[in-house]
Amino acid sequence: MQIKDKMHVCRCKHDHVLSPAERTMARHEVREVEQRRTRDGLRDSPALPEIEDLIIIYNRVPKTASTSFTNIAYDLCGKNRFHVLHINTTKNNPVMSLQDQMRFVRNVTSWREMKPGFYHGHVAYLDFTKFGVKGKPVYINIVRDPIERLVSYYYFLRFGDDYRPGLRRRKQGDKKTFDECMSSGGTDCAPEKLWLQIPFFCGHYSECWNVGSRWALEQAKYNLVNEYLLVGVTEELEDFIMMLEAALPRFFRGATELYRTGKKSHLRKTSEKKPPTKESISKLQQSHIWKMENEFYEFALEQFQFVRAHSVREKDGELYLLAQNFFYEKIYPKVN
Repeated sequence: MQIKDKMHVCRCKHDHVLSPAERTMARHEVREVEQRRTRDGLRDSPALPEIEDLIIIYNRVPKTASTSFTNIAYDLCGKNRFHVLHINTTKNNPVMSLQDQMRFVRNVTSWREMKPGFYHGHVAYLDFTKFGVKGKPVYINIVRDPIERLVSYYYFLRFGDDYRPGLRRRKQGDKKTFDECMSSGGTDCAPEKLWLQIPFFCGHYSECWNVGSRWALEQAKYNLVNEYLLVGVTEELEDFIMMLEAALPRFFRGATELYRTGKKSHLRKTSEKKPPTKESISKLQQSHIWKMENEFYEFALEQFQFVRAHSVREKDGELYLLAQNFFYEKIYPKVN
């Protein structure tokens, strides 16, 4: 697998499908940047200020409000002066080849022209420390109730959404409902299709993609608490955005207000989605795969709510960020 066109570089433009000519131009631009970097000798260049050297990676899980959230970054990038780049992988494969992993890590850490940068794409977590580079990106993500995510994806493949309603989807023409799929034992609604959020957080290890692996679940939990600054939940997206704005104002200043009162151009809804019956839900919940994915979701939700409880307070139905709650004292030696 190769990364298409190295990366789809976006400056305050929403996602679109690249034409062959645009892809050729993108390749040429990337080659020019890399050749110029080699000529100039970046090792002798002055270091960027820390905040300007910051990289955020949002390795977005499909159908978790990822496009809705990413479009907020596109809306803010011009005003807040950062770059947004879409990681466009061949056939949306979340696992990169070893050589593409190396290319990606090198690109992200040394591409000064794209710093500060917000990278997003449907790719599994990648541990930068394995590649001998200085500095690590800040990882963020969003998870969703596993059955709700699967149902949303099922209808998305058939009917698309209101974001790009004219785009033909892979299963377009299949009118079978999710419940009918469950009744007939279809593959698109099988419990194995639930196995997605765990491997996305687990990463690029083979065991991550073995459906039902307990090791993968534990590794995903470990990465969530140790490698991600913040993991939100689809059901509480506004709280996630508010906390990001407080922690990373260089990128997300104005995000909460935009989400609450903006033109809502970032909102995206799957078309023709019908809620599954209790029978269909119960059948999925009997599988050990659902139990593991749900365990991971509940773990992520508990962690998010813990972080939120120590970051915000509710008053009259509104959430307010807590003011700084620490200071320094007894500073020695004394300055005359």
